[in-house]
Amino acid sequence: MKTILLSVLVLGVLGAIFGALLALASKIFHVEVDPRQAAVREALAGANCGGCGYPGCDGYAAAVARGEAPCNKCVAGGEATAAKVAEIMGVSNDAAEKMVAFVPCSGTHANAEARFNYSGPEDCRAAMLFGGQSSKLCTFACIGLGNCARACQFDAMHVVDGVAKVDRLNCVGCGACVEACPKNIVKLIPEKQKIMPACSSLDKGGQVMKMCKVGCIGCMKCQRECPADAITVVNNLARVDTAKCVQCGHCADICPRHIINYFGKSYFVSPEKQAE
Repeated sequence: MKTILLSVLVLGVLGAIFGALLALASKIFHVEVDPRQAAVREALAGANCGGCGYPGCDGYAAAVARGEAPCNKCVAGGEATAAKVAEIMGVSNDAAEKMVAFVPCSGTHANAEARFNYSGPEDCRAAMLFGGQSSKLCTFACIGLGNCARACQFDAMHVVDGVAKVDRLNCVGCGACVEACPKNIVKLIPEKQKIMPACSSLDKGGQVMKMCKVGCIGCMKCQRECPADAITVVNNLARVDTAKCVQCGHCADICPRHIINYFGKSYFVSPEKQAE
């Protein structure tokens, strides 16, 4: 019995000593946290999508509190969140231009010629390991196995007939799909931009026509007739200067391959939303 009591007494004394040392250490090494950091973190959308360029919402909130990051980087929260963060920090809110994802490819199963029938894992990177660039003849085409859609936390990416499409109503421009695409064809463009060539091929026109029914053939008709001089054909592909484009839609009307998209607020809405 004495041994048990002695053991309890020793443990109690040691616990008290270690507790005191921990309390002392917490005071010595205490780091003051700016209360604005917690307030900013609470105001954020909480998606931890990384679209702000920082390691999650906590990292971004800390950077804002230190004055190292602007108040409008929470792409998931948008302008409303930016306004709240600016109010917390006591600064003005300079609204950033909203960006949305865009997949410049129209190589659906109906349009693009197949190189072989792929039956491996539903993963774009795996398909590239099996078949080089793609199961489609066009090496610039979207593989269409959904890496981007799985990376999207906002239900804004969907694979339709072998090509990834963006639901602009849901897209927040976080860039997760851009990072997930192993072919690097997903782009972020200004939300206001309604004119974009839906093709990424750099092959010459004759070769494109053998591989895809709608691919850009670099005919330069859009470049010649653009009233704003906003389109140039570089490496056989039409490209739009978003700073010059006046969104008139003339290029989309005259494109012989109908490859230039002229879309409104959303050029793709998921089937579930169409049914609502």
